[in-house]
Amino acid sequence: MTRIAVIGGGRIGEALIAGLLRAGHAVKDLVVAEHSPVRSKEIADEYGVLVTGIRDAAEGADVIVVAVKPGDVEKATAEIDKADLDSDREQMLVSLAAGVPTVFYEKRLPAGFPVVRVMPNTPMLVGAGMSVIAPGRHVKDEHLELVRGVLGSVGSVATVPESQIDAVTAVSGSGPAYVFLVAEAMIDAAVGLGLPRATASELVTQTIAGSAAMLGGSGESPTELRAAVTSPGGTTAAAVRQLESHGVRKAFFEALEAAKSRSAELGSGIE
Repeated sequence: MTRIAVIGGGRIGEALIAGLLRAGHAVKDLVVAEHSPVRSKEIADEYGVLVTGIRDAAEGADVIVVAVKPGDVEKATAEIDKADLDSDREQMLVSLAAGVPTVFYEKRLPAGFPVVRVMPNTPMLVGAGMSVIAPGRHVKDEHLELVRGVLGSVGSVATVPESQIDAVTAVSGSGPAYVFLVAEAMIDAAVGLGLPRATASELVTQTIAGSAAMLGGSGESPTELRAAVTSPGGTTAAAVRQLESHGVRKAFFEALEAAKSRSAELGSGIE
C-alpha cells in the first residue's frame, strides 16, 4: 500500500486523512506532520495515525502532501529537503498550497523530484471536493495516476496544465463561496417574502443540493436544465428576466476574472 505523509493538520489536511481512511487506506500507511501540540493530539486521538515532525514524516513516504498555508511552505519545504529522501522509491510531492508553483519545490528538492500542484476546494471536507492537478516537469503518468487515486478519496479529480491553475482557482477553488453567497441571498430574500428563516434555509439548502445532483447526474447541460424549469410566461421566467436585467452573467464573469487576476498576483512573487 502507498505510504502517505500529510504535512499540515489543518482542515484540508484532516479532510484528506479522513477520506483516505474511508477509502480503505490502513492507519499504518498514513502519517501527519503538525507543529501544534494541541492539534497533534486531536488528530492522533481522532484517527489513530502517527503524528510527528516534518522530517520524520517525509522519510519513508511514497507521497508527501504539503497542506500548509502558503506562508509556511518555505519552512516546510526546507524540512522536507533535510529528510533522507529515497530516490530508489521514486517519492513525489503533492502541493495543496494555494499560489505556490511547482518550480518553487523543484528548485529546493533533489534534482528530478516529481512535484504535482493541486487546487482543491472545501467540499472535500464532506467527500465531495473538486481537486484539479497540474504536473511539474518531472512527473510521469504513473505519478498522476497515484495522485488521482489519493485525491479521489475526497471527491472528483481533473488534470490541467499549470498555466490554467489561476483560472481553476477562480472557478472551483473559490467557487464554493459564490454558491454560499447565492444561498445567503436567496435565504434573505425568502425571509423578506415572509418565510421564517429556518424554513427559508431548509428550502434553499435542499434546492441547491438537489439542483447540484441533477447537474451531476442527469446528463443534461445547465442550459437544458434551466429551460426545463422555465415555462414561457411563468414565475421562473419572471425571476430569470430580473436576474438577467441586473447583469448576473456579467457579474459572474467579472468576479471570476478578478479571482483569476488575484491568484496570478499571489503566485507571481513566489519562485
